[in-house]
Amino acid sequence: MTKPLKSRGLTRRQLLSRSVAAGASLVVGAGFVASGNAAWAMETTAIKPESMATLIQMARDIYPHDQVADQFYAVAVKGYDSAEMAEKVEAGIGELNAAAQAAGHADYLSIGWEEDRVAVLKSIEGGAFFQTVRAGLVTGLYNQKELWPIFGYEGESFSLGGYIERGFDDINWL
Repeated sequence: MTKPLKSRGLTRRQLLSRSVAAGASLVVGAGFVASGNAAWAMETTAIKPESMATLIQMARDIYPHDQVADQFYAVAVKGYDSAEMAEKVEAGIGELNAAAQAAGHADYLSIGWEEDRVAVLKSIEGGAFFQTVRAGLVTGLYNQKELWPIFGYEGESFSLGGYIERGFDDINWL
């Protein structure tokens, strides 16, 4: 009879199940960030996976929408994972983590309460990094056509005859 092999660590399945059980929303690995509770993941090439996870959480805290999944925030900040932006992003994440540490936390991602994360963001909101991310999210998040129905936006109407013929005055709540 052969003896079973000893486990050399966690399997991917065990890692994901434990992260979900622990309530983690993002799982960070070597070169990737994955959702602990949904079927998506993304590779990082120029910035650290922890930095990408921090950007995703930062994006969610700047423009919070409970009905929008993390994968859409990940798409919105994916552009920061480039060789041109890597140094600025890592420095900005360092600044954000320093602000979190000044508030008594290990780093930004370890802050459990949204209210506490927002307080940390407010402490750096005048800085170039925060303003760059905030401004990029306006188009990065809200230009995703998959999200438009959630926000009640039907899209551009020029190709369909304009707003005058498409119910711009459909105000049934007045």
